Order: sequence, then C-alpha cells, then structure tokens
Amino acid sequence: MERGKVQRMREEILTGPIERTLLRLAYPLIVSNLIQVLYNITDTFWLGKIGREALAAPGTSWPIIGTLMALGMGFAMAGFALVGQYIGAGRYEKANRSAGALYSLMLIFSTLTAIISLAVLPYALHFMKVTPNVYPHAKAYATVVFAGVPLSFSFMAFSALMRAAGDTKTPVKVSMLTVFMNIVLDPVFIFLLDLGVEGAAIATVLSNGTGALIGLRLLTSGRTGLYLTKETLKPDLEFYSKIFRVGLPSAVGQSANNFGFVVLTRIIYGYGDVVYAAYIITTRLVNFITSISRGISMAMGTMIAQNVGAENYERAKRIAERTMMVNFLIASFAILIIGIFRVPIFKVFLNDPAVIAQSEYVLKYFLISVPFFNGIFVVVTRTFSSAGHTKKSMILSMLRLWGLRIPLSYAFGYVPAIMISEVILDHEISIRIPLAELFGMSSRGVFFGMGMSNFLAALVALLWFLRGSWMKRIIEEEE
Repeated sequence: MERGKVQRMREEILTGPIERTLLRLAYPLIVSNLIQVLYNITDTFWLGKIGREALAAPGTSWPIIGTLMALGMGFAMAGFALVGQYIGAGRYEKANRSAGALYSLMLIFSTLTAIISLAVLPYALHFMKVTPNVYPHAKAYATVVFAGVPLSFSFMAFSALMRAAGDTKTPVKVSMLTVFMNIVLDPVFIFLLDLGVEGAAIATVLSNGTGALIGLRLLTSGRTGLYLTKETLKPDLEFYSKIFRVGLPSAVGQSANNFGFVVLTRIIYGYGDVVYAAYIITTRLVNFITSISRGISMAMGTMIAQNVGAENYERAKRIAERTMMVNFLIASFAILIIGIFRVPIFKVFLNDPAVIAQSEYVLKYFLISVPFFNGIFVVVTRTFSSAGHTKKSMILSMLRLWGLRIPLSYAFGYVPAIMISEVILDHEISIRIPLAELFGMSSRGVFFGMGMSNFLAALVALLWFLRGSWMKRIIEEEE
C-alpha cells in the first residue's frame, strides 16, 4: 500500500460510511482469523489421531507460551496505536519512525523472551499439575515453539503495522501462505517423519518463520504504506521509551492474564485430562465460529486509532457501539450452532465418550456467556487499547481473569460451602451458602464460575466505556 493509498484509506476511515468501511477492513481479517483457527484445528485433528494426551499438549503449553508472548503483543499494540494515530493526524514521517522503532525493539525483546521461556518451562508445567502422561508431550511441543519466538514476534509486528496503516489484506495473504504450509507440513512431520507432537511444533515454527521473512521483505521494499529503512530500524531510545510507556501496561496485563490461564489450567486439570480435553476442543470450535466477530473487532481497532488520532471522538464511539451489536449477534449464533451439532463435531476430533460427555457441561455452564465476552468485553478492551489507553484495558483484563474467573472457578469447583454470619438485634444469624455442592463437587462448578466471570466483566466494561474517559488521543503527549 503506497503513501497515496494510505491517505485515501485514511479519508474513508475518518469520513466514510461506518458499516461499509468496517466491512472493507474486516473481511480480510475475518479470513485471516478463520485460517488461523483452521491451523489450530488442523493440529487438534492430527494430534487427536495419536491420542488424548497428544491432543492436550498444545492446549496445555499455550498458557505458558502466551504468558511470555503477551509481552510482545502488548508492545505491538502500543506500536499499532502510535502508528495509527500518527496516520490519522497526517504525520506520516512520525508513523514510519514509530514503525521502525517497534520492529527493532521486538527483535531485541523476543530473543530475551525465548531464553527466559526455555528456562522456566519445566517449572511452569509442574506448577500446572500437568498429568504425567501429558507432561512429555507438552514439554516437547513448547520447547520447539519457544525457540521460534523471535520469528513469531517479527510477524506479529508486521501484522500490527499493516493494520495500523489500514492495510488489512497484505497480512492476510501472508497468513494464508503460512497456514497452508502448516497444514501440509503437519502430517509430514507428525506421521511421515514420526516426530509426533514435536513434529507439529516444528511445522508451526517453519510456517511462522516464512511469514516473518516475507513481512520484513515487504516492509523494507518501499511497496507498503510504511517504509522501514536502516535509519528507522536503528535503536532509538526516544521512541523505545514511547513504546514502553504506552505498551508496558498492556504487556504486563496480557502477560498476567496469560499466567492466569496457567492457574486456570491447573484448576481444570484438577478434574483430569478428560475434562481438559473437552475444554480444549470446545474452545477451538468457538474460536473457529467467532472468528468473524474477532475480525470485526480488529478492523474496528484500526478505525478507532485513526479517528482518535484525528480527534473524531464521537465517531469513534459510534463505531465501537455498532461493533458491539454486530459481534453480540454473531457470537450468539456461533453458540447455537455448537449446541446443535456438538456430538457429531466432537467425534470428528476425538471419539471418546467420556470427553463428549464433559463437553455438555462446558456448553451449558460456560459457552452461553461467550456472546457477552465477545460482543461487549472484547470490543471495549480493544477500543481502549486502540485509543492508546492501555492501562484501562489492562485493568479490565486483569479484573476478568484474576478478580473474577479464577476465584469463581475455584470457589464453585472446589469450595463446598461458605458461612456468612451477621449480628442483627443482638441475635447472630448465620447463612450457609453452598458453592461447589450445587454442582456435586464436579467440573460443572469450574465451568459455571468461568461463565459468571464473562457476564460480570462485560457489565463492568460497558459501564466504563459509557463514561467516555478513553476519548483522548495519546500523541498529544508525545509532541
């Protein structure tokens, strides 16, 4: 996307019809998300042929992987907000400088992340109480993926920068190539070369590496709206400080959240790998069907960043509100489809009666809350982060996971009952409130707590959004 195209796209984002512009930006991202989830489902499908333990390995590993990779995602989000707002304000040279600083910072940071990840991996798996039959598979998978973290960070930076410039098509084309590579390489490495779970990880790293190299080539070619040169890629403490200042809250928040999923995995594994396998397959299916709404949220982020940069605050608010309505309906439809076809779909991945039985509880107690999470919570947090108010999105995300999901999941899954006593008119009145007993001290209580966290977090997010404190651009502070 050349400079002229960036300027034309900017005008449409700032003044064009909201729905049409949102759809134009969203449809490549929707395709990208569907393809990305197809990659996850491909891993799940092939590893399911080996057995339940192999199938659970990537899902077990990803909370650990995500904890450290979330640091990169936080800084990528900061770069996205800065570049998007500079473009919205018409300051294209500043946008290029911020893009170069982000890319070089991500390369440095990802190398450190990979080293730390490999060092903490065995301790993290033990903390999660991963069952002995899953442990070797999860460790093998994560070790290979951690080695490829710099490549993943590079591709992450490329995708964020292209979206900030309003180019949602180019990253999708590259993603399609990497996913199709992974689909082809998966059975080759898993079965033909007999590498099992480790083979699936190798296929992932090779695919991500190809995408990272293509992305770097495009950014340095001058054929995109953003142009990285040796000058812009040089370490720059001034721009690094900007990215750190904006990105650190998001990075810390996302890392804390991903570590929260490490804790949540420990809670779910308390009821065995059958329950965890059901949870992993179900969430993979949800991710596939709700890819449309997530793509729309990402497109909305581009529109929010540039409109806030141009100080079109009321238009930014309307964009977010319309995205909420659309995403709520899409997510509701997704859950309905899963509910109707749950059993035959599960049998495609793993024809295990025990796992299929558990999937009913995941659907009944947890998945019904997904429209509130996907339609409201995700839209609000992305609105905050795209506007550069990463502290707000950090607080919301940590509240949902650490303040609500983990305590509620543990309480309804493991705490039989609590007693509340109060002295009224010199008489002590005690009330016994059953928690996990309501669900027979079973995995149903864990999933109920997860569902409740989505309902409550969505309510808090909506109230905070309506206050409007996020409607202030951040680049004013950088001039």
